Amino acid sequence: MSRFIVVCDVDSTLINEEVIDLLADAAGSGDEVATLTKRAMRGEIDFAEALAQRVATLRGTSVKVLDDVLGAVTLTNGARKLVHAVHEAGGYIIAVSGGFYEILNPIATRLGLDAWAANGLEAIDGVFTGRTYGPLIDAAAKANFLTAYAKKKRIPLSSTIAVGDGANDLAMMNIAGLSVGFCAKPDVRQAAHVNIDVRDLALVAPYFGRRAS
Repeated sequence: MSRFIVVCDVDSTLINEEVIDLLADAAGSGDEVATLTKRAMRGEIDFAEALAQRVATLRGTSVKVLDDVLGAVTLTNGARKLVHAVHEAGGYIIAVSGGFYEILNPIATRLGLDAWAANGLEAIDGVFTGRTYGPLIDAAAKANFLTAYAKKKRIPLSSTIAVGDGANDLAMMNIAGLSVGFCAKPDVRQAAHVNIDVRDLALVAPYFGRRAS
């Protein structure tokens, strides 16, 4: 592969946590949101509906919890190595999330990702409104983000690798040249070209001809 793109899901892939669960814990709605998250990841309920219901539970919570949540987020083992390996090989690494821009932006900046997108959490006067802003980042949007970035860089989709774990990742995985299920849910495991069952993103590197170090 000469020029290529690796696109990663974020929650439970690039990072170990589900950010909405951390936010909900801070808002006191942890149990309710955890149940909705699991059902959405298994594809049992519509993503947009699940997102709206989960975000609604944050209404009235101070945006200051974002600092605590960001501090609680941990990068998946091998994430930095994967970014380095992609760039060393002349590729691009991007991230697209059904989670939240306010958390992804500082993480992606520190990692040196090439592009990223996520849902925005609306806040007024320092508290969450319980709504999102901007375009909805769902399964179709993830696939569109990959398609648009590949077109921008003049790289065919056949030279892309999509890494994800949940139902919301299937659309982008289906259009990628190689789909990698990362500690994935059953439906994703079945659909993926290859599966990685160890939480180490550096294990993606051999699929574009590199050994992450």
